Amino acid sequence: MAKLTYGERKALPASAFAVDGKKRKYPIQDKAHARNALARVAAFGSSEEKAEVRSAVKRKYPAIGQGGERAGTSPEGIQGAKMQRFSRKGGKRSKRSKK
Repeated sequence: MAKLTYGERKALPASAFAVDGKKRKYPIQDKAHARNALARVAAFGSSEEKAEVRSAVKRKYPAIGQGGERAGTSPEGIQGAKMQRFSRKGGKRSKRSKK
């Protein structure tokens, strides 16, 4: 993802931001910035901002977040990998993992 300079960000149209208006938050002018906007709003955004950013990204890039790109990196996929690793050990947990 290329870093936006102040001039480049200022030159972007309002449609290039997930949160429009005077705030101009979460630029989504390309796929890399759209993924970053989703990550940032998930960590720091309000519930209204989260809904707005998700909606804007889905409208502009429908494949992002739908399994169309980077499939298998979802939390469900990671959890599935952990379960497979556990089942390969014959169902036994190591002493370190017991609490």
